[in-house]
Amino acid sequence: MPVITALTPDSRRPSRIAVLVDGAPIATVSFEIIERLGLRVGLAVDDGLREAVKDAAEALRVYDRAANMLAARGRSAAELRRLLVRKGEPAQHVDAAIERLVAQGYLDDAEFARQFARSKAMGAGHARFRLRQELARRGVARATADEAIDTVFADESVDEGAIVVELARKKLRSLGGVDVPTRRRRLYGFLSRRGYDPDAIRRALDEVLLDAGGDGASA
Repeated sequence: MPVITALTPDSRRPSRIAVLVDGAPIATVSFEIIERLGLRVGLAVDDGLREAVKDAAEALRVYDRAANMLAARGRSAAELRRLLVRKGEPAQHVDAAIERLVAQGYLDDAEFARQFARSKAMGAGHARFRLRQELARRGVARATADEAIDTVFADESVDEGAIVVELARKKLRSLGGVDVPTRRRRLYGFLSRRGYDPDAIRRALDEVLLDAGGDGASA
């Protein structure tokens, strides 16, 4: 019967161990898997153990991929799951990886929602409505999204009225070569895409166009 001839740490990832059976690698595992399956040099490997090792290694590979994707960019649990399944990863291993990352505190929808809301509200000037849309698209529950947005707007003293005016002023600088009706139309579309309601937009346009010497009267 084949036997394990070596358990060799990966030179680039010391926490990952190559399992060699009769001198040939069959899987890359973790110390936890080695302990759980009782792997050791000299252990006989029947078909059942070989499949158990390969299945555990596959689950570990999916977990590592999920962790790497999460390290590259913050994501919600639903978004991460959707991406992994779309990339062809087995659903059962994806679910296990998500559950493990949540338990370890690496995957936290509430924290993700707060970071996302802070970045988009302060950096891009997105309104509450747009933030809710974006978080919903990423699979964040409505209650979690609302709480995150409320927290960020309170912590950062976000004034949507002031932000929409400032956004309009900045955008207006790129529209100097067009007539007033076109400026108004383009500004309206620009601000609408950031989630501001029509009344807020009209007030902002009246103010910035009047200050710029254009026709500030609402259409």
